[in-house]
Parts: sequence; structure tokens; C-alpha cells
Amino acid sequence: MSYDHQGTSLDPFAGERTESKASLYRDLHREPNDPDRCRYQCAQPLANLLALPGLPSVPREAGSLKTQAAWPVWRDSVAKKIRFAPLSKKEAAKRWHKARRFDRQTHTAGKHGGVIGRTGLAVLYVLLFDFLDYASGRLDPSYDAIARKAGVCRRAVAGALKRLRDLGLLHWQRRCREAMDQLGRFCLKQETNAYAVLPSTQWRGYFEPPPAPAPAPGTWGDHPPLPDQLAQALADRAGGDSERAVLMRLSDDPADNLACALAKLFGHVMTVKA
Repeated sequence: MSYDHQGTSLDPFAGERTESKASLYRDLHREPNDPDRCRYQCAQPLANLLALPGLPSVPREAGSLKTQAAWPVWRDSVAKKIRFAPLSKKEAAKRWHKARRFDRQTHTAGKHGGVIGRTGLAVLYVLLFDFLDYASGRLDPSYDAIARKAGVCRRAVAGALKRLRDLGLLHWQRRCREAMDQLGRFCLKQETNAYAVLPSTQWRGYFEPPPAPAPAPGTWGDHPPLPDQLAQALADRAGGDSERAVLMRLSDDPADNLACALAKLFGHVMTVKA
């Protein structure tokens, strides 16, 4: 069945002029209970609807829905000064190597990396070695700065930071500052987050590796046992050392009670003879 430009049927066998659904879509003033018209209006974009009296109109730009809050800052933002904890470069390097070990511990077959991931390690690296002030502990880079240094996108930075926080490696505090708007009114402005890299004792799921075993006797790295104080004193006396030097050798080890007692005895005897 065909229709003319006004939406009426051109069927010669139709007993009456019927209207197509296309005319219902173009005519917005038909019956309010018409189901086709209701579906059409409900399917309209939000920006195409008329604004109600007394309410601001919805912006028509795509993705331009903005908040109407007086101060568009995060709810948990603080305006007070943040106190950073100093962190030495040596300790930062230790935490970095432990984070790599943590990622290797949680590696599963068939997947790239462990729970931290390549992006998480890259973000942690730039935080520790590119932005951290070791003397003051200040660490407050922006998302864009982290993304530029790590070579990833801003969205990847957000995901990596959240993953590091959930694992206990990182903590941050949102910040804001007091300012004035264009009309001279008081307002709050969002600032960059303040970060802190936590010690490995607070990491969730991380465990320290067992200490390396001592070298077996007689192998490379095994040191021979040292002789006791009496044997060393006799060896020194046989080598030609004086009696006073031998007494000093006996009193070198306070834990050797016998050697200390002999040193006091012979020292008293030498004093009486003198």
C-alpha cells in the first residue's frame, strides 16, 4: 500500500481514506491517548522536550548535562592542609620491588601479570620515582600528569589508582581550596588528590617470602667457626705477644665468663708482682 505526501492511503479499493502511522508521527496534536503518539513522544531526546515553567531548560549539547551544585567538588574533599610523611628513596625502591613481587605472586596461567597489572605497576613507578618528594613526602600529581609520564590514557590511570587502593598499596585524600567566583562569591575549587604509598604490611594478599637458608657447611659462603678466647690467647702467646696483650685478648668477649675470670686473676697477680 502506498501513501501520498500527506500520509493518506492511495489504495483505490479502500472504502475510506485511511491514514498511515507516518502522519501520526508528524502530527503532534492528535488524540493524547493515541499509543503511537505516546511512543513517539517518549522516544524523543530529553533536550527536545519543552522546559516546564520556572525550571531551567536542559542543555542541547550532547553530554553537556552539568551539575547544579553551588560548589562542584567531591563530597569527601577537605580544604585543610595535608600533612605528608617523608619517604626515603631507598624505602621507595624497596616498596617498588615488593610490589613487583606481589604481582608475580598473584600471577595466573594464561593471563598478563597479576592483581596489580602492567598499568598499575607503571602508575606506581611514576608515583614513586617521578612525582614523590622524598624529603617532604609530597605526592599530589594530576591524572593528566600521571598519564603523560606512564604513557597511558587518563581512564587507565583512574582504573590503576582504584586497583592500587583496593589492594592496600595506595591511599589518597581528595582536596579542595577556597576561592571566589566571577561575581566575587565564596566557592570551593577542586584540587589534585594527595597520595601516600603504604607499607607492605597493609597490602591485602601479600606475604613476605621466607628467608634464604644458610649455606651448607663446607660450601661457598660458609665461614669457618672462630676459636674461643682461650685458644686465641694461647695462639697469641705462642706467637710472641706480651702477657698484657694476652690478658686483653682474654677480656675481649664479655660473654666468655671463664676467659674474663682468668684475665682478672692474672691481671691481679701481675699487679702484685710489680
